[in-house]
Amino acid sequence: MGIKIFMVSFIVTSIFLIFFYIPIRLTTPISNSRNYFNAIKSINNNNNNRTYPVTFAYLISASKGDFVKLKRLMKVLYHPGNYYLIHMDYGAPQIEHKKVAEFVANEPVFGEVGNVWVVGKPNLVTYRGPTMLATTLHAMAMLLRICHWDWFINLSASDYPLVTQDDLIQAFSEVPRDINFVQHSSRLGWKFNKRGKPMIIDPGLYSLNKSEIWWVIKQRSLPTSFKLYTGSAWTILSRSFSEYCIMGWENLPRTLLLYYTNFVSSPEGYFQTVICNSHDYKNTTANHDLHYITWDNPPKQHPRSLGLRDFRKMVMSSRPFARKFKRNDLVLDKIDRELLKRHHGQFSFGGWCSSKSDGIHRTCSGLRSDNYGVLNPGPGSRRLKSLITKLLNERFFHKQQCK
Repeated sequence: MGIKIFMVSFIVTSIFLIFFYIPIRLTTPISNSRNYFNAIKSINNNNNNRTYPVTFAYLISASKGDFVKLKRLMKVLYHPGNYYLIHMDYGAPQIEHKKVAEFVANEPVFGEVGNVWVVGKPNLVTYRGPTMLATTLHAMAMLLRICHWDWFINLSASDYPLVTQDDLIQAFSEVPRDINFVQHSSRLGWKFNKRGKPMIIDPGLYSLNKSEIWWVIKQRSLPTSFKLYTGSAWTILSRSFSEYCIMGWENLPRTLLLYYTNFVSSPEGYFQTVICNSHDYKNTTANHDLHYITWDNPPKQHPRSLGLRDFRKMVMSSRPFARKFKRNDLVLDKIDRELLKRHHGQFSFGGWCSSKSDGIHRTCSGLRSDNYGVLNPGPGSRRLKSLITKLLNERFFHKQQCK
């Protein structure tokens, strides 16, 4: 009887994940997407059709208590050439959802360009459950539908950039558009027994009340029709591979989505397993997540909060992002001053908002339409380009492919 109940529950939750979370369901955007295209068309007409060499689409995920961090992250991460979708966990208080909506609506630059959206019907996200994966795929589908971009980046409110967006755009301008930055490994080690065999049910798939995942007593054998991979939950995915995950012209993405519905910490394995089992995409992986992360010791699978003592190592890593940070930690002010050239409460330095007076760059507080399409990268671009060049070096790149 217990097995029958479990099987029914498994089928119901799997179908629920496919048909409820994944379909492209446009949210109520704070800024209408038409505003963006009209604004950019007007800017381009006035500036000889200048555009940016590459474009990024961001998913910024936040949960209860993250509003202050989210607001700061959006200010340092913003660029008129990119797209931003904010997802505040359904479990966060209503007042935080309201603050996020008001913040986006009241920022003049966001309204002028119209490239920032807030998910109007958010998902309930359960720690270690598949609901985070469902949210990521949902966001990816929405962004594919409403705008054109080259790479998809998922971040949380606890992340922070170590380079300006001008640096990032410049460093990626010569990267082949089919490259995916996915840290992966087939050596699961302890994860074979702790992740591969256990089965869980995520109440967030069918309940509006937040609770922990449910563990199923009976375990399963490891799959034989595909090979499991694991890695970082933070990725930079090409538009082509993103379309493959959403459209699924082969059955592999759907099959693996059903499998990972009952998998512990599915965001750390789904994209890795899909890409490494796909004939078309397995040779497009740069085995790196481009994040600076240090882990707790003794290990409990939690990243350590970064501080001032980590600043030099973060810079020397040449990585464009780091996590995690406590709210308004002093190291964030140091990153703003020395890496992002950002004044308090304003945007990170960039050609799109900069002006000169007596040869000195002034504050970055708003869009200068005559500067649209202008990049003003700094040392961060050179560091990041050096790292990417190493990762894509022919010998190193092929050596790090899916095995």
